[in-house]
Amino acid sequence: MSPRSASVNEELRRRSRERLLQATVELVAERGYEATTLADIADRAGSARGLVSYYFPGKRQLLQSAVHRLMHLTLEAALEREPRSEDGRERLARAIDAILGLAVEQPLLMRTHMAGILQAEGFVQGPEQQRLAFLLRDTVDRYGSRDVDADYPLLRALLMGAVFAVLLPGVPMAPARLRAELFQRYGLDWELGVPPGGQPPGGTAVGPGQSSSKSSK
Repeated sequence: MSPRSASVNEELRRRSRERLLQATVELVAERGYEATTLADIADRAGSARGLVSYYFPGKRQLLQSAVHRLMHLTLEAALEREPRSEDGRERLARAIDAILGLAVEQPLLMRTHMAGILQAEGFVQGPEQQRLAFLLRDTVDRYGSRDVDADYPLLRALLMGAVFAVLLPGVPMAPARLRAELFQRYGLDWELGVPPGGQPPGGTAVGPGQSSSKSSK
């Protein structure tokens, strides 16, 4: 039997890594971070335990990469769904709705992720995070930013703050309220993206034809 080519080996490694990332998301969402072991993740992924350490230095880094992958896939699906739109305002609205939606649909997972970012290991800038960053930067660019390098980190910070506010134990904020604030900040019509239904809380949505407060627009 002839040896596998480098491209075949690379594809096998990619699939193995993605199975570990998917297993991590599933198990942490089901059991929580502390109750999920690296052995559990390897078993769920159908991988050898040693592969986890081969790809990731620790469980915290593995979780961040797994959640960044989930965020990237969720955002990509939102941006590409039919009817597909090239309009920057529509794409930004979809991005906001996608990230807020994850906080609502995966509260345990996202709360664990946010807590992990504040740990000593900090923010993991792996390939999954880079793919997520590329999509968010592209969204900011299509929205019409004149300074993507400044506006992308601001959007990221605002989205992280909104997710934190949704998940804050004891005093969570309503996602619709946070959506309205973000849409007002970026001058987006409430009907863009995936509206949660009903009127915007507090009447803060920017109506059709109203100019954005964003200086670069």
